[in-house]
Amino acid sequence: MAKKQAQITTDFSLILMRWFRENGRELPWRETNDPYAIWLSEIILQQTQVKQGWAYWERFMQRWPTVEDLANATEDKVLREWQGLGYYSRARNLHFAARQIVAMGGFPQTLEGIKALKGVGDYTAAAIGSFAFGLPAAVVDGNVYRVLARYYGIETPINTTDGKKEFSSLAQSLLPSSDSGTYNQAIMDFGAIQCTPQSPRCLICPLQESCEALRTGKVDKLPVKLKTLKVKERHLIYIYVRCKGMTAIHRRGEGDIWQGLWEPILKETGDRSQESVDLLDIKKLQLIAKNVKHVLTHRVLTVDFYLWETDERPTLPDDYIWIKEADIDNYGIPRLVDILLSKLP
Repeated sequence: MAKKQAQITTDFSLILMRWFRENGRELPWRETNDPYAIWLSEIILQQTQVKQGWAYWERFMQRWPTVEDLANATEDKVLREWQGLGYYSRARNLHFAARQIVAMGGFPQTLEGIKALKGVGDYTAAAIGSFAFGLPAAVVDGNVYRVLARYYGIETPINTTDGKKEFSSLAQSLLPSSDSGTYNQAIMDFGAIQCTPQSPRCLICPLQESCEALRTGKVDKLPVKLKTLKVKERHLIYIYVRCKGMTAIHRRGEGDIWQGLWEPILKETGDRSQESVDLLDIKKLQLIAKNVKHVLTHRVLTVDFYLWETDERPTLPDDYIWIKEADIDNYGIPRLVDILLSKLP
């Protein structure tokens, strides 16, 4: 039995590698073993599809071609370049880690060293380590969970402690003795192209004869994931103040969405029936946009946007700063705010 299982494991890995040679995606960060370029791609792609992340990777590499260049940039410039990708903590961690790497004297070449970088977990460390340095570490991401759960018929929920341990152990056991980077890329691409979440290409799958989910009719039921996400609705009111070519913005604090990014005057209310806007004793506001919906992973935002034109600067809390309207592009702002600002007359 053990011999048969070992053969299945070997066949699985070999088939994936063969499939990858014929069908793998050609991505620019796969054409180099520069750990900086690979690390940058992995951070960008943590919560982003390849199609969208590709353009950001190219812009970052063009603007900051080395980790030293990125480390020397200001956080605001990095956040501004990141705008539109969401999950801005990734950008802050990226910038912090760049300075860590420079302080170390170079990119760490062990899993422990890579995992010590801000924002780098087990998956990212395994990806960077195997792709850049050939370290024997198996990646386990959404694609890997799906491929392994279906092929082996595993019904343990992937977002539980037991599930994470089971899949991590299995993934490591499947790693070939050499060329771990290619194998990791193969299983991830197989999940992204062949064994997709919806409408997987089972009829032309090279693993169909031994796939447990296909045999038992559970392809659409695996992997199993417990539902834990609660989506919260929030109502925001933004007021853009315009005073003789100047405007007021403040940086968002910790513990909420868009930490560290800049925004105009904000009021938040959970009462959607409140139609009057009596912020700061403002009597005359020009409504620019109403009920603009913006969907985040854990939030659905409904936003009203007003313009306040005045010849005298209002008194604002101490955390607001006045800047030239033309200079707002120099500040990292949420994608939603950027959309709203584009509506200004």
